[in-house]
Amino acid sequence: MPRSLKFEITGLVALSAFALLATSLVIQVDPRIALGVFANPQLDILAGVVFWTVMTLLASALPVRMPRGTLVNTSIATLVATMSLGGPTAAGWVALIGATELRELSGRLPWYYTLANHAVLVFPAVVGGVVTREIAGMIGAELGPFGSFAAAMAGATVFFALNVAMTSLTVSISTSQSLRSVVRGDLPTFFANWVALSPLAWLMAFATYTVGWWATLLFALPVWIMRGALHQIIEIRQMFTQTVASLAQAVDARSDWTSGHSQRVQLISVDIGRVMRRSEKELEALEWGGLLHDIGKIGVPDSVLDKPGFLTREERAIMNAHPVIGANIIAPVTKLAPELPIIRHHHEWYNGSGYPDRLMGDEIPALARILHVADAFEAMTAARPYRLTPLTGEQAMAELRKFAGIQFDPEIVDAFTKTHWAAGINDSGRATEPRPPVPLLAQAGGRMAQAAAANAAANTAGTNLAAATAGTNPAGTHPAATAGTNPAGTNHAGTHAADASAEGVTAPAPDPAS
Repeated sequence: MPRSLKFEITGLVALSAFALLATSLVIQVDPRIALGVFANPQLDILAGVVFWTVMTLLASALPVRMPRGTLVNTSIATLVATMSLGGPTAAGWVALIGATELRELSGRLPWYYTLANHAVLVFPAVVGGVVTREIAGMIGAELGPFGSFAAAMAGATVFFALNVAMTSLTVSISTSQSLRSVVRGDLPTFFANWVALSPLAWLMAFATYTVGWWATLLFALPVWIMRGALHQIIEIRQMFTQTVASLAQAVDARSDWTSGHSQRVQLISVDIGRVMRRSEKELEALEWGGLLHDIGKIGVPDSVLDKPGFLTREERAIMNAHPVIGANIIAPVTKLAPELPIIRHHHEWYNGSGYPDRLMGDEIPALARILHVADAFEAMTAARPYRLTPLTGEQAMAELRKFAGIQFDPEIVDAFTKTHWAAGINDSGRATEPRPPVPLLAQAGGRMAQAAAANAAANTAGTNLAAATAGTNPAGTHPAATAGTNPAGTNHAGTHAADASAEGVTAPAPDPAS
């Protein structure tokens, strides 16, 4: 176990143990948790604690694993209900015992993770119970059920925040992921779980206190349905990811030279994205875009893919069409819309001499630029039919540095050097300050001609507009003036461009057919 993880788990366990012990000595269990079935009040309170412990055991029995490694179950419903009825002491003990899972009893989970799993529930339950108790004491008597509801929601919010923070920290350290990526990756599901189950928890507590303990059983079905829905959502996402991965493997399997290429490009590009602190959605786009970036090679003949020598002009044209073919294949899949710019533009060069659209610099989607570096490094360090001996890590790094500002975005090359893929590789660093993309002379002329044509068209449109609106009142000129610049039209075009520029570029320099 890593030292950092050992310290973190030790701290969590010590904090939770101290909180539970101190609360047990200072705050008694609230009598409202009693079941009302035994004549002895103390026995009836104990029976209530046992009842909610059993309910929590059932709610914790089948957790759902999230994409970033955290586990989610529906025990928040029973724990928040216990906080409302029995206070912090009851909530702490119910969390300690009721959080036990089958994998802990079967020995499939290391003992230190068992301690961590209980600690990340006990401390939030105790603190949330204290918050619920204090707020209910201040406003509960005056506002009645609304006051108890507000107190329960406040306690549930504290429980949720502490539980997510402590759990995410443990997963971050144990899996070497950034805390930010773990929290942002799984937070939407955490939040949905909290929003759905916290009010239900208060209803469970209210029904138990006003009707009887048996009324709680009526809420078992909604809680179970919530767990089933959560499981289906994650299962569908996993199935989608597995389907994409299988499709990528099918493309790579066409040639022995590219076996596993897409998976390695995916891993490298995601690591670069993490170094550059890209958002969780962008990392997911890199993940799936990395797998699918070469799917267009389905339309490239094997004779071209596996040709040991240089490609002819006709063969190069066929090979260069694969980004467009890939984008056309993926276009009908709306879920993969963020990946389209990555797939289409992963062979654009930073100086504008790439393909298919000869984009330059920041015109190239950012995620495609990231994938471009990952694709190039992987291709250079693997055998290919046109180069049987792979480049060494140092040679590949030297090529990335050499072509930075020409083929690759220099900032992304810098970010790559900070990933573990570049660990132990000698890197001379940037020879000069990052150079802006320098277009070819013909490209510069073409861009100038396009700009001149656009200006001429704009001037013509302006003349026509002036003639058409001469003598009209302001109300009459308003529609014409906004025809080409209304906020809706501008935002739509701006959003499209921003989405594209937030995607990325790709393509290796030394390899003609990566």
